[in-house]
Amino acid sequence: MRVVSLVPAATEMVWALGATDRLVAVTHDDDFPPAIDALPRVTRSTIPTGASAREIDLHVREAGARGESTFHLDEQALRDARPDVILGQTLCAVCAVTLDRIPTGLERQPSVVPLDASSMEGMFADIRRVGAALRCDADADRLVEELRSRLALVEKRVAGLPRPRVACLEWLDPLFDAGHWVPEQVRIAGGVDVLGTAGARSREIGWDEVIAARPEIVVAMPCGWDAPRAAREAEALGDLVGARMFGVDGAAYFSRPGPRLVDGVELLASIFHPGRVAPPDGASAIGVGLAV
Repeated sequence: MRVVSLVPAATEMVWALGATDRLVAVTHDDDFPPAIDALPRVTRSTIPTGASAREIDLHVREAGARGESTFHLDEQALRDARPDVILGQTLCAVCAVTLDRIPTGLERQPSVVPLDASSMEGMFADIRRVGAALRCDADADRLVEELRSRLALVEKRVAGLPRPRVACLEWLDPLFDAGHWVPEQVRIAGGVDVLGTAGARSREIGWDEVIAARPEIVVAMPCGWDAPRAAREAEALGDLVGARMFGVDGAAYFSRPGPRLVDGVELLASIFHPGRVAPPDGASAIGVGLAV
């Protein structure tokens, strides 16, 4: 079976199901697991390397105004991959190639699997959908149960503790709150999201709205960036007296609706309730100096 993934979350699902050897091509944005580093890429981005947050936002808005995307499918690379299965998403034209861009008339007619999670439950459903397409339904069931067990353990460990007020920021210039599954991650980790709404899209906000929400903890999780860059970018935000601010790896744990969302819950819980929940291996939350 030859599998092409058009979204990093799907790639991570295939990895978690133990089927990485079936992947034959992925996107330019894929960076996990390391085993996929040598695979051909079937997408590219028009955003210049090294662009600032404001410049990236401008490129995205301009492309959207033209009815285009900053992510483009390499049709020839896709044809060369000769996929039996294509895994893609329908949720966001900004962060990935959507399935409606797949060309007709491929050499073989692949099975196209649409992933559309906007919640934790949706992510679990997507895992089962990928498992069915890869004929590893039992592995998908075991994976979902394992992930549910980890979430239940976090909830047990933070039960009865004071729940801090938390502001999660998906983008920093301009500011966007974090929607979809992130408010659920905050709740399970033992916090109260004061900006986002579970299941809803992220929205542009002002710094005055962040101040008015009176967060005790601010988590900068820019879509697609790692923790060091998130922390650097967050240093430009205003001061919040009485709040702690952290930069985290949005790409790994919060932007992609795959299995590592559960790692993100564990990371948040380690921030909200130090000592009660350990962060996942390799994950870090970098404190930002402007928060006092």
